[in-house]
Amino acid sequence: MAVFTQITHEQLAQWLVPLHLGELIEFKGIATGIENSNFFVTLSKDGITTDYVLTIFEVLTAEQLPFYLELMAHLAHKGIPVPLPYADANGTLFRELAGKPASLVSKMVGKDINAPTPAHCTSVGRTLAQMHLAVRDFRGTQPNLRGLNWWQSMEHKVAEFLPEPIATLLHDEIKAQTAFAQTDLYASLPTGAGHCDLFVDNVLFADPNSPAFIDFYFAGVDTFLFDLAVTVNDWCIDRATGEFLPEHLSAMLHAYHTVIPLTDVHKSAWAMMLRAAALRFWISRLYDYYRTREAQMLTPKDPTHFERILKLRRMMNPAKMQWI
Repeated sequence: MAVFTQITHEQLAQWLVPLHLGELIEFKGIATGIENSNFFVTLSKDGITTDYVLTIFEVLTAEQLPFYLELMAHLAHKGIPVPLPYADANGTLFRELAGKPASLVSKMVGKDINAPTPAHCTSVGRTLAQMHLAVRDFRGTQPNLRGLNWWQSMEHKVAEFLPEPIATLLHDEIKAQTAFAQTDLYASLPTGAGHCDLFVDNVLFADPNSPAFIDFYFAGVDTFLFDLAVTVNDWCIDRATGEFLPEHLSAMLHAYHTVIPLTDVHKSAWAMMLRAAALRFWISRLYDYYRTREAQMLTPKDPTHFERILKLRRMMNPAKMQWI
């Protein structure tokens, strides 16, 4: 989340009219993140004020957006705690604002946390598995746009900024992931629409047992195991070293397993999925760091964090790694 596109009170007030949600009281930009322009929006209707979140999409196209918004609507209607996009009378979930597609969604209750506990990991693991069950009848088919094809296409765009040993590491890991994606083991993994970006700052808590998942705009159809790997690589680690915290990891894996059993097939692919999850965010942070877009509010993140995590995951012995 960031602010790349500036809007006025009048522009937003006019844009909100077809939603019939009330009168615009105020709005303010959200500074965190790097992809879209986001704002907290407060509306008043019948004397009651309600908060929402407005997103102006800077990269995603009008052709791509239905997948994300329909996924969120599908999950919300299934009882998964995610933002609900609001439609106009024609059922349209996004419309143009300041020359770009924009959507308004409900603002979830709670706050993000800086230091997850095993209890937080338990509730997130359980809810993630419930989400994976809930998408079994979701018909959206858009692939993860930050998946293997994107990693391959980004290599030459970031490698020029890297010392030779680090560029070689990047090349070797992309090569390894390309080969793994062609195996029967990879093909046997269950797939569906996943969040694919379920970091600590994308979950809000009213209490440790009540997580709400937000920011679905990197979602896509991928293996569910990749979605789980992305999550544990952020929730279950020592932030200074990138090493797994055993109690946190055990809590998340066991909670997920109680909803969707993790099998020997999952275990066989786990090491490569953890590496893939680290690679995906290392590449995106390299790109955002070295090729930063202009924005009024922008906070590029340190790419060396996921470089360190990838190195650790590459050193893991699959036969000895922690599992359920």
